[in-house]
Parts: sequence; C-alpha cells; structure tokens
Amino acid sequence: MKTTQWFWILSLTIISVQVFAYGSSSSSKSCTKPHFSEFVPADKAEVAPQSTFSFMASSVSNPKSIAVDIKKQAVAITVTPKGQGYQVSGKLPSDLKGTTARINITAEGANSCKGSDGWLINIKE
Repeated sequence: MKTTQWFWILSLTIISVQVFAYGSSSSSKSCTKPHFSEFVPADKAEVAPQSTFSFMASSVSNPKSIAVDIKKQAVAITVTPKGQGYQVSGKLPSDLKGTTARINITAEGANSCKGSDGWLINIKE
C-alpha cells in the first residue's frame, strides 16, 4: 500500500474512535432542576414581623420536597397547585424582628435533581 493510503486509513480510524467515544445523549439521565419565581415580598423589601411570603415553584418540582428555612429555622409552608407550577406560601417566624434575613428554598425536581434559591428581606422592629 502507498503511504497516502495508510495516512487516510489511520486518520479515519482515529476520527471514528473519537466520535463514538462520547456516546449518545439519550443514554444518560437528564437532570431538570426546579426553578423558583414571583417572590413576594420583593427582594430586599422591608416587611413587618410575622409577615407572609410566597413564591412559585416550577412544575418539575416535587411538591413534597419543597422546604423553606429562614435563619436556619424551618418554616411551615402551604403548597398549592397553580397553573404550570406550585404556589408556595408561609409566614415569617415570630422571633425575627429588626434583622435582615434570607428566605432559603430547596426542592427536588426530575430524576432527584436538587434546586435551590432564595431572597433577602428586611424585617422591621
């Protein structure tokens, strides 16, 4: 065989091995994290103690996995199906006054993918 034929055979072999090494995307599980939106009160808003808050969780969220904590305190929430997602609401703990706090959200989505988000609020005295 001529040198150029060997070159082409070797080149095509290397290219085909690299292409097949990646596999197809359909063979791996896709991860869909939950998303959160429509935060009430707005980010960095000033609110009264024991105010209510709410947000929307996307439809991929497992409603039983949605959890909220504020300053490391678990908060009781109500999850209601609404449109293409879930309306989540709760009330600020009574002992939080005169402070800035972050409302932390966690939830699981499709294939146990975890998502998190949150926002800050300023709580009056």
